[in-house]
Amino acid sequence: MTSYHHGVRVLEDASGVRPIRTVQTGVIGVVGTAPGADNDTFPLNTPVLIAGSQAKAAKLGDTGTLPLVMDAIFKQVAPMIIVVRVESKADAAQQQSAIIGDVTAAGKFTGLQALLAVEAQLGIRPRILGAPGFSHTKTVADELASIAGALRGFAYADVVASTAEEAVTYRRQFGARRLMLLWPAINVWDNPTSSYIGLPASAFALGMRAKLDNDTGWHKTISNVEMLGAAGLTADVSWHLQNPNTTAGLLNAAEVTTTIMRKGYRFWGSRTCSGDPQFAFESYARTADVIADTMAEAHDWAIDKPMSKVLFKDILDGINAKFAELTTGGYILGGEAWIDPERNTETTLASGKLMINYKVNPVPPLENLSLVASITDEYLVDLLPAAG
Repeated sequence: MTSYHHGVRVLEDASGVRPIRTVQTGVIGVVGTAPGADNDTFPLNTPVLIAGSQAKAAKLGDTGTLPLVMDAIFKQVAPMIIVVRVESKADAAQQQSAIIGDVTAAGKFTGLQALLAVEAQLGIRPRILGAPGFSHTKTVADELASIAGALRGFAYADVVASTAEEAVTYRRQFGARRLMLLWPAINVWDNPTSSYIGLPASAFALGMRAKLDNDTGWHKTISNVEMLGAAGLTADVSWHLQNPNTTAGLLNAAEVTTTIMRKGYRFWGSRTCSGDPQFAFESYARTADVIADTMAEAHDWAIDKPMSKVLFKDILDGINAKFAELTTGGYILGGEAWIDPERNTETTLASGKLMINYKVNPVPPLENLSLVASITDEYLVDLLPAAG
């Protein structure tokens, strides 16, 4: 096949299989306060890209929620971060409203809503979402889940509770598949006060998710990976690898992710708040979204082309080739696309519509490993000398 690019003749692969590129997943979107920020660098309610630059992040100053969140993220990785700074309010209710945001009469998106405008403004989509310091309120957590749904992203929110039992009770109020709840907060060293303070665990989750997306893949959950920068927990969490009757076991059974100390501090738990078992794991929810966007965005070339068997075959071959690539890479266990004649009738085809079915098997995390032991005497014969 021959095509032209800037007047230069280009020969394409004669196989007709178009390579499909996986959408970018490791971009963080975070909303918070920073009253000491440089206003020119971080204007209020305006998405600003920090492309792995700690020097630029430092211009947020050292007050408000965003500076400490940046520190927790950069302790894990130097990722792409979209920052939306909102005005600091003395009144808690007004502050919550500023975080949630709105669309002004002039059409400007503010607070969390500003994340919806990032792709149009900056050409990238934040898929790892949080508002540490504010996501412990149900209204902000709900809004994070809603924004995550619109962006096909994933949100991390905190639980403020005195006990694990209170955290479990709070968890029952949610059913969103793109939301993970974390308890308790994590102690970190704060330079301005020269003391340890509690930082919302979601700040570390944002960095950990971006690190895993960049280094391992979106199919790995944030659980059981060492985090850097943690100096302790704001509440005691008992844990035992072989006994679920612990604080960590109680929280995980209720689908709350916690933090344990084993060879460093680690998140422990892979569950979302989903009411649908198909999306119970963080990796399942993210796999479904990443693949849906990857397949949709890879086929803009096919829109408005004349329908033909060759066109349909090219689309199917490309999707199935991508599934084979993802399977080989360990991102999924398998996948397949096909055209169902019952859904693609003469009427639908005549109206310019084609529906392609696909199925995909995400990779489940090994959440529970059981070892069954038995005592035997069959190896006693090995104690005897060999005959002859």
